[in-house]
Amino acid sequence: MTRRPTHPYFDAPFAALAHRGFSRDGLENSMAAFQAAVDLGFRYVETDAHGTADGVAVALHDSSLDRTTDAEGEVSALPWARVKEARIGGVEPVPLLEDLLGTFPGLRVNIDVKAESGIVPVADAIERTSAHDRVCVASFSTARREATVARLSRPVATSAGTSEAGRFFAGGLLGLGTLRSLERVDGLQIPWRVGAVPVLTQRHVRIAHEAGRVIHVWTVNRAEEMESLIDAGVDGIVSDRADVLREVLEKRGLWSDSQ
Repeated sequence: MTRRPTHPYFDAPFAALAHRGFSRDGLENSMAAFQAAVDLGFRYVETDAHGTADGVAVALHDSSLDRTTDAEGEVSALPWARVKEARIGGVEPVPLLEDLLGTFPGLRVNIDVKAESGIVPVADAIERTSAHDRVCVASFSTARREATVARLSRPVATSAGTSEAGRFFAGGLLGLGTLRSLERVDGLQIPWRVGAVPVLTQRHVRIAHEAGRVIHVWTVNRAEEMESLIDAGVDGIVSDRADVLREVLEKRGLWSDSQ
């Protein structure tokens, strides 16, 4: 029998997640990109988070400003006063995580805590915006995720770290028990392939569902791959191509239900 997590974050039958918002202009993780996803009808977005030197949580993927902005330097070594001067793609400011959570009160946000510097600031942003029912805290590091969650006054949705997901993958492929790797999380946000080799199987999906866990896969940008994963029974897709994902879900009759 298929069960689902009871946390309100998972209230949609299928989660369509706009990866770092939606932008075709290199403005990832900007308020403009998040607004574009919302304008397209998305209820879920994915973002990464770091903490500045003075404990401010920002929505940014990289540990430094170098790649995506017109400034340089490690975020964790810079005060917010410096980081807020940087412009993504030369035009958009680096957003506060608190602004993302506060500007779109109906939006569900998957937050990947990218570094230890983000633990306290991310938790503080969630607390100040009372966003517990609409965030999922994730991290490649199980310890980082658990440290963030431990600072919160109410439960949030959670996703497996790399070590937990690795045990789940291996156990599913070998036909071994995998439930212990999922005990402390609501779901898995995982790649469906490594390089060109698919690693997610229908057995994995079945095991997760029997354990009452969901599987969201990243980062899927081609329509035919989205179709295949939906057929396999995944519960959500993270995509840079929110426009393509919406078209696929509309075609499958999933968009109105999920949104």
